[in-house]
Amino acid sequence: MFFFTVALKIAFKNANIRVLAGDVNSDWLLSKLTILYNQVEDYISKDRFFQVSYEPVQVGVRAPQIVKDMVYAASISGVGPMACVAGAIAEHLGMEILAEGSGEVIVENGGDIFLKLSSEKIVGIHAGESAFSDKLAFKVKPDQTPLGIAASAGQVGPSVSLGEADAVVVVAKSTILADAAATAIANEVKGEDGVKKGLKKAGTIPGIQGVLIIKDDELATWGKLPEIVRN
Repeated sequence: MFFFTVALKIAFKNANIRVLAGDVNSDWLLSKLTILYNQVEDYISKDRFFQVSYEPVQVGVRAPQIVKDMVYAASISGVGPMACVAGAIAEHLGMEILAEGSGEVIVENGGDIFLKLSSEKIVGIHAGESAFSDKLAFKVKPDQTPLGIAASAGQVGPSVSLGEADAVVVVAKSTILADAAATAIANEVKGEDGVKKGLKKAGTIPGIQGVLIIKDDELATWGKLPEIVRN
């Protein structure tokens, strides 16, 4: 859903990661991605309901932290935990990179981005066949980060959406929450007044900063977003 200049690409199973960060070794990065991915997969092997539920679930205290974070964000948003797995991997991987001393990090996974910036960046928005697609972008400043930006759509991308939006973009301090919320809001954007329904849903999710919804020739926003510029 987004595009930016990328320095490194890595992949493991269903995860395709793009990273912009200083002095990151690709082998080290792949090892960290593998650990995170396996933590989620191993938990699913013990609890299949975690993978298939479209509703919030509960997990035990011994669950990996990434699983707990997914469950928390999903419970706030009213969706199943796998709705935010891409955002969870992006955020956890980004935090691993920051812990190694990198001053600037962008991690994108399936349209969900974790950002910690030292300079201003432009993050473009893709919205399928909409006239707005690739024409708009967020101008993200360092003091607005760390920041999560996540997208969901009825027609674009790998995530499951029950709605009809060309793009629902959510901004939050947590990429995991942004991912879960984007799914929840996108699910409401269908039928008559779909965009209004999506905006109403956005107002019920604590912790998100803002949302941008694109459906056909309609564009609407809620809350506080980074500056929107013409791309």
